[in-house]
Amino acid sequence: MEILVTGPDGVLGSNLVRELLKRNYKVSVLLEPNKDPITLAGLDIKRYYGDILDASIIDDAIKGKDVVFHCAASTSVFPPRNKNVVRVNVEGTKNVIQAALKHSIKRLIYVGSAASFGSGDSEQNSGNEENPYTNEIAGLDYLDSKYEAQQLIIEATKKQKLPAIVVNPTFMIGPYDSKPSSGAMVIAIHKRKIPGHTVGIKNFVAVKDVAFAMANAINMGRIGECYILGNDNLSYKEAFSKIARVASVKGPRWNLPKPLVLSFGRINSMLGTLFHYSPGMTKELCKFSCENHYFSSEKARKELLLPHTPIEVAIKECYDWFKNNGYLDK
Repeated sequence: MEILVTGPDGVLGSNLVRELLKRNYKVSVLLEPNKDPITLAGLDIKRYYGDILDASIIDDAIKGKDVVFHCAASTSVFPPRNKNVVRVNVEGTKNVIQAALKHSIKRLIYVGSAASFGSGDSEQNSGNEENPYTNEIAGLDYLDSKYEAQQLIIEATKKQKLPAIVVNPTFMIGPYDSKPSSGAMVIAIHKRKIPGHTVGIKNFVAVKDVAFAMANAINMGRIGECYILGNDNLSYKEAFSKIARVASVKGPRWNLPKPLVLSFGRINSMLGTLFHYSPGMTKELCKFSCENHYFSSEKARKELLLPHTPIEVAIKECYDWFKNNGYLDK
């Protein structure tokens, strides 16, 4: 079976490619031009190069494939309104849908976001795949475009018989995070750059578990359905403490008041706009960090056999990869 993975160089794509190779699939990847990331070095894969917005490139890469994993996306959240983010996430997905239909692939697995569903406020009232999208109030083109692309996929399954499902990961932690993305939190705590924790709750998941469930989705799951891929609902205090233990450092001590966090975010966004740089914590991200975002992955555990590896294991794998690749010495 021949498989194409778009966005293979991110923390998810890099782990997914390895999981597929482990299962003896023939894997091809679509990379940005002139990009050969260390996370894919030495792997037995075929490489295509091109822009997700170039329909001819997508058509050529998908031709002859049995399964497509569409992981590629722009995850930029600053500035919050960004036409390029919308183009990549929406128009790029349209290109994938059209090529998948043209070449009659057997299954398309689209990587959405758990944020495309309303979250819950407790373990007993966790967000699930039935909850409507509520994050339009955040004013982020990233979130809105991921939801719009998800709706395009679902609509195509109904109107054009596209054999697709959607997976919706929560906050992924694990190795091969070369950017780094989610792992930036691990590096920051290792370097004692985070003074305190906010009051919010976030759902964390081992990226290898996400990759495993996605590989299962080649033969499992129902067409037109969405699957939240997550695990532990943790407070930031709990998450930071787990990271600190792995890194053998003292965890952030202070409980940061919500008004202080929100003011910090507003100032950061203002400075980013003024001096033309992307701040690590924007006003939108600071607001999210003060909210409770509980999610349930019961559906994915039943239908995609999503594992539930302890998050400490994922943190250790992330930390060790950073250490072995020099990220902690910079």
